[in-house]
Amino acid sequence: MILVAKPQIDEAEIEAVSEVLRSGMIAQGQRVADFEQAFAEYNGVDHAVAVNSGTAALHAALLAHGIGKGDEVITSPFSFVATANSVLFTGATPVFADIEPEAFSLDPDLVAEKITPRTKAIMPVHLYGHPADMDAMRDLAEDKRLLLIEDACQSHGATFRGKKVGSFGTGAFSFYPTKNMTTSEGGMLTTDSREVAEKARMIRAHGSAQRYLHEMLGFNLRMTDICAAIGLVQLDKLDGYTAKRQQNAEKLTKGLKDAGNIVCPAIKEGCSHVFHQYTIRTEKRDDLAAYLNSRGIGTGIHYPIPIHRQPYYQELGYTDSMPISEKASREVLSLPVHPQLAEEDLDLIINAIKEWSGNR
Repeated sequence: MILVAKPQIDEAEIEAVSEVLRSGMIAQGQRVADFEQAFAEYNGVDHAVAVNSGTAALHAALLAHGIGKGDEVITSPFSFVATANSVLFTGATPVFADIEPEAFSLDPDLVAEKITPRTKAIMPVHLYGHPADMDAMRDLAEDKRLLLIEDACQSHGATFRGKKVGSFGTGAFSFYPTKNMTTSEGGMLTTDSREVAEKARMIRAHGSAQRYLHEMLGFNLRMTDICAAIGLVQLDKLDGYTAKRQQNAEKLTKGLKDAGNIVCPAIKEGCSHVFHQYTIRTEKRDDLAAYLNSRGIGTGIHYPIPIHRQPYYQELGYTDSMPISEKASREVLSLPVHPQLAEEDLDLIINAIKEWSGNR
């Protein structure tokens, strides 16, 4: 079976973890500090704050900016549910604006229509590894004096006009095992604001900057040195992983360009796509997924139900139609693109889709 995602762990990560275990210092410590510094430098920001998940990074970012009850945050309905849940965790209200159909990013014009006096922030999602339109998002935020918080959980190393995502505003990254780099579980907040970074560090440690002195309500969101040790090794490999993903994606797109009934991923001008997912569109999505599975090719659907249509959000009263997100949810299909694919794997995927397409 060709898996749609496959974490890449080898002896370097195993030895890094073993070194931490042998040290006896396995909770948050020097490895976490080293990882934070390395990730900040990689992303071109002044500060990075390591936490225990991408969801925690989003939550801490919102809280560190003072977002809470009575505030609204405009974000995408076409994402993993953690994007909007992180807003709910603060007591604020997620407000959904629909996406544009090519890169599945927030449509800036529709975001502008959703701004009210209660709007505190815009939270674009760099979905599948493709950056959102950060010129438009930054202009909107500056014009309306709004915060800009980037859900970059799927886009490690992606750039918009040469600048890495997560460095335009306050960024949030995930290191879940299937992401482009992993710490097993973990996340990172990125910012140029010392104040935001210091507050986020307090939030992750029960509201404490000094041991046993708690100045605010916080949580236990800490990353361990075990996870950070993996992260340091993976970060060194990230650019190589990215190059391989991009190479695999290029081969898939070239091989599938003449296949009927599918639309390959777009790469917008000025954007580098790091292909966390290689996601095609087809009106016959379920049929194609079943066919590929029968040929030993794994696929994924990211995401089959937009957030505003999830049962809990329906209970909360979200009734607006988001037609582009809803259509995308019926058509998207992610194909294997991870760095461990062999040339013959890619050929098998391409040939299987061409065979399926020829039978339609």
